[in-house]
Amino acid sequence: MHQFILSIVLCISAVVSRRAVAEMATCSGIVTMRYRYDKISITDFGGVGDGKTLNTKAFRAAIYRIHHLKRSSGTLLYIPPGVYLTESFNLTSHMTLYLARDAVIKATQDTWNWPLVDPLPSYGRGRERPGKRYMSFIMGDGVQDVVITGENGTIDGQGDIWWNMWTQRTLQYTRPHLIEFMNSKQIIISNIIFKNSPYWNIHPVYCSDVVIRYVTILAPRNSPNTDGIDPDSSSNVCIEDSHISTGDDLIAIKSGWDEYGITYGRPSSEITIRRVTGSSPFAGIAIGSETSGGVKNVLAEHISLFNMGVGIHLKTDVGRGGIIRNLTFYVVYIENAEKGIKIAGDTGDHPDNNFNPNAIPVVQDIAMKNIWGIKVQQPGLIKGIKDAPFTGICLSNINLYGARGLRTTPWECSDVKGSALKVSPWPCSELVGNYNTGSCSSPFWA
Repeated sequence: MHQFILSIVLCISAVVSRRAVAEMATCSGIVTMRYRYDKISITDFGGVGDGKTLNTKAFRAAIYRIHHLKRSSGTLLYIPPGVYLTESFNLTSHMTLYLARDAVIKATQDTWNWPLVDPLPSYGRGRERPGKRYMSFIMGDGVQDVVITGENGTIDGQGDIWWNMWTQRTLQYTRPHLIEFMNSKQIIISNIIFKNSPYWNIHPVYCSDVVIRYVTILAPRNSPNTDGIDPDSSSNVCIEDSHISTGDDLIAIKSGWDEYGITYGRPSSEITIRRVTGSSPFAGIAIGSETSGGVKNVLAEHISLFNMGVGIHLKTDVGRGGIIRNLTFYVVYIENAEKGIKIAGDTGDHPDNNFNPNAIPVVQDIAMKNIWGIKVQQPGLIKGIKDAPFTGICLSNINLYGARGLRTTPWECSDVKGSALKVSPWPCSELVGNYNTGSCSSPFWA
């Protein structure tokens, strides 16, 4: 049913949009998928896919071999069908991790031996707990030309033990991500199923030239903080043609936390998200709340969201600093959500008491066009910061309806300046009915 609705939305957009050609746009050209002439198998290094044997030594030995082979075209590590239990491991440059159909790389649940790594400098501490953090299950730091792909094999984080530790407040350090790339470039992740991540699923941080496409990301709705894809202080990132159903934001763009992110000073920019479907009790497409390095030049288009907390959510706060600007959300379908659109400057949640209360974030030039929703309890909420209003907010051709026979909660707005045209229900007096300011002055919105 959801796919049928999505097809209708895409067909309508092709008729009414001057940019219908965007439906065919792809990530192609951002990173080249290189053919690896040299191939090895995890079984060559003693890998056993019986779901019981611990394969950590096999993975580490295979990747050590790839690192020292230094083939000009790189090397492919083949994972045949089977369930390969392993502890965390690091990737190396110029390699492809290839999972055959019915191949599963499964994380051990031995949390006591899980290695620790330093906190990210743009966060200053672990995101959940002070100090260090648990190493991500599959990690690449300072690598380039890395591909994780296959025939829709699975990477399973077995996150329930971590979720229980979080619920019971017994965590000593911040939980591990399922996949993390740091200080890396030319990364492709495609045709893989990710499930049951202990924490965020895919986390490219301080990266450039990253393509994530044709992936499925799954976790229970009640699994805490299992964000789908979180580009973080990264540039030239493309996410497309994927399905995400998790317990937190499907896609959240970040760039550092308060004074640490301001000092590190690396924004997230040039990010494209297209043809993504999903479900979550939190947000579909989120910006923040950690945006202290800034977020700019983001396009999210042809998105379909079901059973959501919020469809589109921009979140920041006093003390964050950073500039959030030039964001475009285009052709978004939302079905059954608490809120359609939320832009808020009161998110809270600081790493410590050392944040600068004068570090006021700037939010400007946010454009949203062709957004349609049904069973939406509240169409939108836009609350800027006192004496620092959000400006250049442009809403165009937006229809967000409640359930049949039930009244929706009206829009809420404060400390915001912008424009609105063809918005139903009508948003608020702060958004004037013409195209004169910020993003609305662009010919695209005429």
